[in-house]
Amino acid sequence: MEELIRQIREFARERDWEEFHSPKNLAMALSVEVAEIAEHFQWLTQTESKNLDRGKLAEVEEEIADVLIYLTRLADRLGIDPIEAARKKMRINAKKYPVETSKGKAAKYSEI
Repeated sequence: MEELIRQIREFARERDWEEFHSPKNLAMALSVEVAEIAEHFQWLTQTESKNLDRGKLAEVEEEIADVLIYLTRLADRLGIDPIEAARKKMRINAKKYPVETSKGKAAKYSEI
């Protein structure tokens, strides 16, 4: 993760993009890229969404990369370790969604 962060920082620095990479702008760009992933799945059935052809899968892969890049950059600009944040959130989720009450259910924790 540290190497990816370093590469993204250098990429932005070489292009003098730091001034544009405010948390607000990065969050907005991130939301656009997530929407671009969703666009690929819009109107597909569950089965179709699991069986993308190579071309569509390559397009989704690029959008996932964009999301990861913007998310990594946002976390970096805010001083958040994304790996540690995810680990912390998984511990929280384990308490909210215990196996014995959540297994096989797609309900929100407050509805279980």
